[in-house]
Amino acid sequence: MGEASTFDDGARRCLIRLIQRAFPHSTFPEGPYARTADVILAQAGGNIPDAIAMSAGLASLDAAAGGSFADADDATADAIVAKATDAPFFALVRATTVVTLYNDAEVWKLIGYEGASFDQGGYLHRGFDDLDWLPDPRTEEYDGPDTLVVVAAGDEPAGTEGVR
Repeated sequence: MGEASTFDDGARRCLIRLIQRAFPHSTFPEGPYARTADVILAQAGGNIPDAIAMSAGLASLDAAAGGSFADADDATADAIVAKATDAPFFALVRATTVVTLYNDAEVWKLIGYEGASFDQGGYLHRGFDDLDWLPDPRTEEYDGPDTLVVVAAGDEPAGTEGVR
């Protein structure tokens, strides 16, 4: 055991379907999900306990579907996934998917993330203020009192008690 080939194509298809139903995005093609599944299977294949848990977990999905989980309709698959989230193998699936799926360059393009900015000079001149769904920030200067105004006893910040 040491590579994704430890698992057959049926196991891979089952895992892809699991990831798609557990992390649904209607605009994502199968590619990012398949790449994520390959990473998970490679990790599990390199560790005997994980490989056993993964094999048993995927087999349990197929059994719950009454055949092939990969071919189950969405409602059936969603009900099975809801029950599988507490299964030991699902912890590996979830932990790896969160990192791998959302670190996929194709996914970044789909969700509008431009990627890291440090190698392009930072965000100050590249995306710092391109959020068009937020209101413009207040830019005027504060013109309130120069001293602390206590509005209720006990509201004084630490170290300012009695300062007026």
